[in-house]
Amino acid sequence: MNTPWAAAATAAVLIVVPPLWSITRHVVTLVHEAGHAAVAVLTGRRLNGIRLHTDTSGLTVSSGKPRGPGMIATAAAGYLAPAVLGLVSVVLVHRGLTGAALYAGLGTLAVMLAFIRNWFGLLVVLVVGGAVALLIWRAPADVRDFAALTFAWFLLGAAPRTSLDLWAHRRRVRTRTTDADVLARLTVLPAPVWNLVFIVLTGGALATAVQVVGLP
Repeated sequence: MNTPWAAAATAAVLIVVPPLWSITRHVVTLVHEAGHAAVAVLTGRRLNGIRLHTDTSGLTVSSGKPRGPGMIATAAAGYLAPAVLGLVSVVLVHRGLTGAALYAGLGTLAVMLAFIRNWFGLLVVLVVGGAVALLIWRAPADVRDFAALTFAWFLLGAAPRTSLDLWAHRRRVRTRTTDADVLARLTVLPAPVWNLVFIVLTGGALATAVQVVGLP
């Protein structure tokens, strides 16, 4: 089995096996909240803090204009961030730039430490950061490539799954606090449409990654 297939298969196991998903889902939440945080800063908002919870939920708080493009982009970034990071990581590994991808991830985690506001969130960031650091400084090149590619495929597969989970959650709980509901209040599009946008874009990122790597 070649590396892309093996990495994709390993990632699929991490997503579809419930006991594993209950753990690996925390990594998706970490990337989700990092997406909110990064876009908030890039659009001129002030980042106040990030929390990661034991139930795999998270919260990123920023201050600035309560409406407008910056707030819309910030709210939309969470569900799209894993797909974007996964696609970028696949491209970097495919081009032989695994080290750059790992160092970028480690740097991002280091910056996040300054904004984590609860103990569990700190634990998640430290564990993930420690794993990345071990890959950079201790693992052989082929192990680094395999781990980075597995992580990329994991994010690419997890992104549409969490978007589909959001659809099921909204139908079951009728909540009005999800990112899709926040976007509905900020725009003319209803929450189901935003949820559909998440599903289409994250699925598109996965399909693009398959084309990049050339998986049949």
